[in-house]
Amino acid sequence: MKFLTDKPYRIFWLSIPIIILIGFLSGTEPLDINVHDTYYVIEHGIFSILISIIFGIIGFGYWIMQKANRRLSKWLNLTHIVLTIGGLLLIRIILLLFREPETETLMSDLNFNENLNIAMFIIALIMIFGQIVYPINIIRGIIIKRNKTSG
Repeated sequence: MKFLTDKPYRIFWLSIPIIILIGFLSGTEPLDINVHDTYYVIEHGIFSILISIIFGIIGFGYWIMQKANRRLSKWLNLTHIVLTIGGLLLIRIILLLFREPETETLMSDLNFNENLNIAMFIIALIMIFGQIVYPINIIRGIIIKRNKTSG
C-alpha cells in the first residue's frame, strides 16, 4: 500500500507496457463505441497507445511533484489510482464477458450485452471522476508546503 501512495508515478509507469502489450495482443480487432446514432471505431492497439500516453503524463506529474518536494495527499493518491487502474481492469473484464448473439437465445444475449454496456458506462463515469481528483491533488500539493524536520 505504501508503494502506491508514496510513489504513485511508479504504478502508472509500470502499467504502460502492460497496457500496450494487451492492446497489441488484441490484434486489429476494432473497439466500437456507440454514442446515440454514431459509432466510433478505433483499433485496440491505437487505443492502448492513447491510454499509455495519458498514463505517462499522469506519472510525470506525480514524479515532478515528488522531485519538487511537495506533499500530496495519500488518500487522494489512492483514490485516483484505484478509480483509474481499477476502472480499466473492470472494463477489460466486462469486455471479455460480451457474448455473440445466438439465433435461439437472441433476446437474452442482447439484454445481457445491453446490461454490460450500462455497467461499462457507469464505470467510465466513475473513472472520469477519478481524473478530477488528480488535478485537485496536484493543486493541493502546490499550495501546501512540506514540513521540514529540524535537526
